[in-house]
Amino acid sequence: MEKIIYSQGGLYSRQLEAAKLTPNANPFGKAINADIREMTHHLKAYFTITSDRLANQVPLILLYHMMEQYLVNVKTAMLGMIRHKDAGSFIQEKSDIAKKREYLLKRMERLRKARQVLAKSPTMLEDISHLSQHYEEKVRPCIDLVDSLRSLGVEQDLALPAIAVIGDQSSGKSSVLEALSGVALPRGTGIVTRCPLVLKLKRVKKGTPWYGIISYQSHIKVELKNPAEVGDAVAKAQNALAGQGKGISHEMINLEIRSTNVPDLTLIDLPGIARVATGNQSQDIEEQIKKLIETFIKKQETINLVVVPANVDIATTEALKMAKTVDPNGQRTLGILTKPDLVDKGAEDNVVSTLNNLVIPLKKGYMMVKCRGQLDINDNLSLTKALEKERRFFGNHTHFRIFLDEGKASIPHLSERLTKELVSHINRSLPQLEKQIKEKLEKTSTELRMLGDGVPQDVTERDNFLIEKISSFNQVLTDIVSAEEDVGDTDTRVFTKIRREFSNWKTELNNKATQLQEHLRDEVEEYTRIHRGKELPGFVNYKTFQNIVRRHVEDLEEPAMNLLQTTTDIIRIAVNKTTSSFFEAYPNLMRAAKDPLEDLREQEYERAEERLRSQFKMEKIVYSQDGIYSRQLEAAKSRPEYSDTFWKRSSKVINADVRETAHHLNAYFTITSDRLANQVPLILLYHMMEQYLVNVKTAMLGMIRHKDAGSFIQEKSDIAKKREYLLKRMERLRKARQVLAKSVPSA
Repeated sequence: MEKIIYSQGGLYSRQLEAAKLTPNANPFGKAINADIREMTHHLKAYFTITSDRLANQVPLILLYHMMEQYLVNVKTAMLGMIRHKDAGSFIQEKSDIAKKREYLLKRMERLRKARQVLAKSPTMLEDISHLSQHYEEKVRPCIDLVDSLRSLGVEQDLALPAIAVIGDQSSGKSSVLEALSGVALPRGTGIVTRCPLVLKLKRVKKGTPWYGIISYQSHIKVELKNPAEVGDAVAKAQNALAGQGKGISHEMINLEIRSTNVPDLTLIDLPGIARVATGNQSQDIEEQIKKLIETFIKKQETINLVVVPANVDIATTEALKMAKTVDPNGQRTLGILTKPDLVDKGAEDNVVSTLNNLVIPLKKGYMMVKCRGQLDINDNLSLTKALEKERRFFGNHTHFRIFLDEGKASIPHLSERLTKELVSHINRSLPQLEKQIKEKLEKTSTELRMLGDGVPQDVTERDNFLIEKISSFNQVLTDIVSAEEDVGDTDTRVFTKIRREFSNWKTELNNKATQLQEHLRDEVEEYTRIHRGKELPGFVNYKTFQNIVRRHVEDLEEPAMNLLQTTTDIIRIAVNKTTSSFFEAYPNLMRAAKDPLEDLREQEYERAEERLRSQFKMEKIVYSQDGIYSRQLEAAKSRPEYSDTFWKRSSKVINADVRETAHHLNAYFTITSDRLANQVPLILLYHMMEQYLVNVKTAMLGMIRHKDAGSFIQEKSDIAKKREYLLKRMERLRKARQVLAKSVPSA
């Protein structure tokens, strides 16, 4: 509303009077034009009114909506919860509050002792379900928050905190994930993981049945009834996305598992790095896999979990090399050593050095796990039994026992470490995530405004849409004619650019007058010597006078034509820019508008050119009103530059007729110059602004009744697709912002 310039008459008059009485009414410190001074007074008066109004109005709006209305509505909503069907569950206390009360009642000591006993002799199942209820309530909101954002698809727009699991082929990567999740993932030779797999593990309360769901291609969702179905479901999803062979795909598979025996954790499993193509694989399969992996691990929001066999030289593994490339200092990388049972006798010290972060240092260090081997699988060794076997292995190992005690070995310790790492990483990333969403929303909103709302489907609405488009276009042309178009802060109005050229034209005329004065004596003497008749000295020879006038006027005709071309170019560029901004999305309308734009401009250009030529033909008729001419002649004779000293450039005496002719020429050329200074711009403005743009508006309105009018507003396919994409992105980002606003996780 503030863009509507308005104020009550009495209020504005008082402010204007006050502005004029202000002592520092001239801030420029130098003489200024009356129009600038007056405009300054008006601007100061109006901005004072606006400033006073906004000083109160903006706070009032904010207080009314964000305090009065918002808090009243919140109170009403909170009171409404009393009648909610689940009202009884609303006052269920958090377990940490209950524990705090128990502590105040002196029962905490007994609970601590019980927890210490459990920590010293846990069962394997309790190892996996290691998190206390208190810690779970801190962990789950964080992980659920990021999972919610990921399910909205906002990873297309911004990077989310994640843990990406990478490893060379046959590094034991799938076995690690299998041990963490409690389900058997696809196994075999060659490339087993062929698509990014988002593995969401959610720990549920005891007694809650196991639940799984796999989703991909944005619309396919398959519920799983038991863990045995997972392997086949993942394989089927990979075949759907990457084909039946051994190719890979960038499309993601989401696998969610809810169980009492899993940690709260989300991981992204990436294909193992294959060094050699086999079978019908593409020869550049290694390069394809590396590019896919790099898209995930290069993001600063990703923790890289690098799986490396303990029985190989870790410096030779491609996975660790890739991680070091994108994370040179190892700030985001955690190494996982697998297959410790395959380490050769005597090589244990090398593994110990690696675990102690002495070989290839990583900020997050290394851990070690022992998962099921192929023999264990053949013997149908359960995952629970495998955990027991792992604990016995590390507990009885001379070199590796210490790492179990330090929490650097075993699947249970790894799951706890990963959960803590992910939660900490999420909390660190949240402020930046909020900033990214805000910036993306602003950018998307701007792009959508530029594209417009799109073409309606209803026939009547389509007609109105075309009328609105053309009317808006014509309004901009009207604003250009009246020098009121909106050009923002970076561009300049059309009339302002043209006015600059008109000023150059006046400079051209002034320069011509100066040249006339400099060469006047020689020209007059030359013409007098050749054409003088019976006239006595002091009498002006009209023929001589006329010939000199005509020659100097002719010299101005070409600059005037150049001014016409320059002015036309300025208008052409402005009209083309306006046309593109309104019609670029509609190629048929753009093509239909092009002909009248070009034809009408050429038509008016020819008329303006003809008018200018006629003007200069008329200027060859030497004429002026007697009174005007007499005043200019008197002024010319009285000017200091035409005193006797002006003529003393040579030793010879200047004839009276030369002196008199010079006065007359100067007087007449001043009149001609002043006339052309205004007349030429008027001709150009009339034809190239007024007539041309008025005719363009008429031609554009005629398109509304064109037989093919319906086809004019058919959008470019890429514009429609881009709008659809931006609308979906806007919806995703808005939902993401809502999710962030409602979720306030804490570490």
